[in-house]
Amino acid sequence: MQDIYPVTEERWGDLARFFQAHGNPNYCWCMTWRVASTEFHALSSEERKAALHASLASGQPIGLLAYLDGEPAGWCSVAPRSTYPRLERSRTLPRLDELDTWSVVCFFLAKEARGRGLSVELLRAAIEYAAEHGAQVVEGYPVEPVPDENGALRVPASYRFMGYKRSFEKAGFKDVTPPGATRTIMRFEIPPAGRGKRG
Repeated sequence: MQDIYPVTEERWGDLARFFQAHGNPNYCWCMTWRVASTEFHALSSEERKAALHASLASGQPIGLLAYLDGEPAGWCSVAPRSTYPRLERSRTLPRLDELDTWSVVCFFLAKEARGRGLSVELLRAAIEYAAEHGAQVVEGYPVEPVPDENGALRVPASYRFMGYKRSFEKAGFKDVTPPGATRTIMRFEIPPAGRGKRG
């Protein structure tokens, strides 16, 4: 059985335990898009952890945590685009308009949670979470695998956690990539009637 919840102070311990049990999350603490590149590389793993916790403590949404049989097993970083400074400055992923946009920038699933469609469920939960906060749009930036020198399909290491286009499509996102752009932008537009359920 799987459940998905927004990360709150009460669930911070679960998120920290989940990240610390795995290599990459325990390194980056999902701060790649939340600070400038130079600042990210200047921070230690513990400092990145503290920075993510500080964002949560300040009241900023940071993402969703999925549980499998009561144990944390999946993460989706979803938050207002404005809280991702590096994304806001990106030339390859420019802001398309002034709509209230939330962005999905990272997924991570434990091995036992893969192959269950959890990425799609996390995306659907991200839409609901953003809608409850009044968002007009949810965006994602998937990167498709490309052949390496041996012909095996791989995603560049820097982008391997941003999800696949097919997952976004299954969750109802549409490709809105501008002509000539080098990076894919997927969008889900939230109808007015579905926004702001938290009041």
